[in-house]
Amino acid sequence: MKSRIATLSLVLAASLAPAFAQSFPEVLPPALEKELAARASNVTEVTMDKNMLGSASQFLNGKHGDDAQTRQLIQNLDGVYVREYDFDKPGQYSPAELDQIRQHFQTTEWKPMVHVRESKSGEMTDVLIKQVNGQTQGMFVLDVEPKEIDIVLILGPIRMDQLGQLGQLGALGSLGALGGVAGEAPGTAKKGGK
Repeated sequence: MKSRIATLSLVLAASLAPAFAQSFPEVLPPALEKELAARASNVTEVTMDKNMLGSASQFLNGKHGDDAQTRQLIQNLDGVYVREYDFDKPGQYSPAELDQIRQHFQTTEWKPMVHVRESKSGEMTDVLIKQVNGQTQGMFVLDVEPKEIDIVLILGPIRMDQLGQLGQLGALGSLGALGGVAGEAPGTAKKGGK
């Protein structure tokens, strides 16, 4: 995910955080999150719980016909959590750390959907979905480049065809491309479908 998280998301998360202070789910194991942040040259963290998302949805400007659907989608979510770590040079994170991130989501509820590895570029993408009673209740995306690790955790009911609607909540709109791989078997997506 090359694009940066939109300023609106950051401002909202920062301004609303004290009003809605509570415990948030672990996006990463705390020690690993701290280690990555210490080594990164730039760290972006967006933490939006259900209350913050409800407030953010009120900023949709109504210029688009699908604003009502997007507002409903955002209000139904339980949380959106983004972590972006930019490094000055390749090799400032280890394969073991990436495995630790993946293992954090290896539970019976989280199912792998996309698994992409590009040996020449060193880029990797993993997408897992959380299934509860046959319904998608979350999505985890790990996107890795030689000098960047991006993590997106979306909790709550969401359909693949709705991902593009999150674009109005910042750079999360790039998740819309994942809707195109919904019909493919896990692990068969091409990098262009990312």
